[in-house]
Amino acid sequence: MKKKLSFVLNDRKITLEIAAQEVLLEVLRDKLGVKSPKCGCDRGDCGTCTVLMNGKTVRSCIVLAVEADGQRLTTLEGLMKDGQMTPLQQSFLEHNSFQCGFCAPGVILAATELLERNPKPSGDEIKEAISGNLCRCTGYLPIVEAIANVNNALTPPGRERLGKKVRS
Repeated sequence: MKKKLSFVLNDRKITLEIAAQEVLLEVLRDKLGVKSPKCGCDRGDCGTCTVLMNGKTVRSCIVLAVEADGQRLTTLEGLMKDGQMTPLQQSFLEHNSFQCGFCAPGVILAATELLERNPKPSGDEIKEAISGNLCRCTGYLPIVEAIANVNNALTPPGRERLGKKVRS
């Protein structure tokens, strides 16, 4: 049975017909050609399929596409404006936060949600926010440092915010 689906994807209105049982990840990748969310586990455990739905992270491999009807979706492709990386994306580059990049879109979207809620998160808050995203390459420290340094939240990198500069 086909269902009509309408939503906003990366500031673009989308309308299409889908099978009622299709998951959002399939629709994004196979029907719309959006390649940043990836299938890593197909169970919602690894975070590589993470997208933002109305500003909140969801695992697109376990969300039925019909649940996106009327919603606003953002993928990694939708973060850049006028070809410019966000400060978060720039920080990830500066801190060499990824090696293979498979987990990058999901981690960046999880961090984006966190920084929207809390522009200066603690180290523990950062770790909690990205805890649903598995990375096999970096050991997480460069990822945490990149997120922390977007708004100079932690000084020095990796330490809890103390409210003033700390000498190392």
